[in-house]
Formats: sequence, C-alpha cells, structure tokens
Amino acid sequence: MANEPAGRGSTRSAVVWSGLESVLHGDPRDVLDIGGGTGGLAVRVGLLGHRVTVVDPSPDALAALDRRAREHDVAVTGRQGDLSSLLDVVGPDSADVVLCHGVLEVVDDPATALATLARVVRPGGVLSLLAAQRHAAVVARAMAGHFQQALALLDPTAASTDPEHRPVLHTGRTGRRFTHDELAALVVDAGFGVDEIHAIRVFTDLVPGSLLDLEPGASAALVELEQAVASRPEYLPLATQVHLLAHR
Repeated sequence: MANEPAGRGSTRSAVVWSGLESVLHGDPRDVLDIGGGTGGLAVRVGLLGHRVTVVDPSPDALAALDRRAREHDVAVTGRQGDLSSLLDVVGPDSADVVLCHGVLEVVDDPATALATLARVVRPGGVLSLLAAQRHAAVVARAMAGHFQQALALLDPTAASTDPEHRPVLHTGRTGRRFTHDELAALVVDAGFGVDEIHAIRVFTDLVPGSLLDLEPGASAALVELEQAVASRPEYLPLATQVHLLAHR
C-alpha cells in the first residue's frame, strides 16, 4: 500500500497470498487484476504461469507495470480502464479468477460494480475481494483522538438509503468501509457464492513500526500471528481489511 512501511506491507500481502494459494494452484488460468496498478500482485501471479491482465485507469501505473513485468521476465498485459468500462475492455466471461483489491471502496455503486464482475468471471470462476472494514476504522479513529469521526462511522443513522431502501454504506476520505456481513451480502446479491472470509491486518496497524524495524524476527512472528487468526470469525471485527473469496 502507498506510504505503508515495508514490514506492514509484507504482513498484509503474506496473509492475502496465503488465502489465494489454493485458488492459484494448478493449471494456468486467465487472471484479471482490477486496479492492479504497478503490478505487485499481478507479476507474482504471472510467475506461477497464469495469464494475467491488469486493468487500471492510470497510464503511469501501467507503464510501471510493464517495467516490473520485464524485470521479472513474465508476460502481464496492461489495459487502461476501470470497473465502469470493464466489459468494453475485457468482455464478459473472460476470466477464471478476478482480483479486486482495494477498489470497491472508491466505486460509485458497489452493487453495480460487483454485478459487472459477475459478468466477467466465468461460471465456476473465483472472485478475490479485499476491502476496508468499518469496525476497525472506528477503533482507529478513536485511538487517534478523532472521536467525532469515530461516531460518524459508528452511527447507523448516518447511512442513507437507495431507492429500494437498501443501506448506502458509510464513506470517508479514503472511501467506503464495509462490515464483513455487508460485504458478503453484496457478493451474494451479485450472484456469487461465498467460500471463505479472512481477517487481514488484525494486529499489524496496532504494532509500533519501530518494533518491526528493530526487533529481530518481529515481522515473521507477526505474519505467523496474523495467519493464525485470519480464519477465526471472532477476529473479523478487528481487521483493518476483509478478504473474501467467492465463486460464480
């Protein structure tokens, strides 16, 4: 993540990657990375032999993706676009696996975005969805002394409703935040079946960066702890992000 210390970034990616391992194991498949940016995840997936396409709105990010792919001698295709134009860029039923990490928070309509992804994923294919989680944001705001912001995130009456009287989820400067139940409901409504939900960054954002930098073995021990709680539902409300795997 941007501006994230290396120790924290490696912890997050390690736990998400553990969740993806079973999905990416096996024969080469068509993998689509929405908002994949400079290709940190896409290149890693490509190194496993999969055919990877990154769709991102930033030409600069796609240029960096191309350089990264050439440095690792892996074929990754970059295409400019976003979720609103996705069907024009890649077409329906074009991917066996879709990675949508850190994107759902900033789209205009999450339900419409997921419906689009359902059209892109082939029958039997998998969606990997990573999104910011609201409960942890409330705690983080309160611990930083931003009590009114915490209240705004916490208060369910702050959410409006759409024309069908469904809740419109809370937003902030960094975009929407979801509870794991809200995220699962959106995915099911789009036509997916939820397979697994993982808690991401339960402890990582609470650990002082100096400890990870200076204490030998601290980062590895933190990764082990995060992986140990990732699949335990009681820790989901504490997670900064929720990683959801679903099939079409």
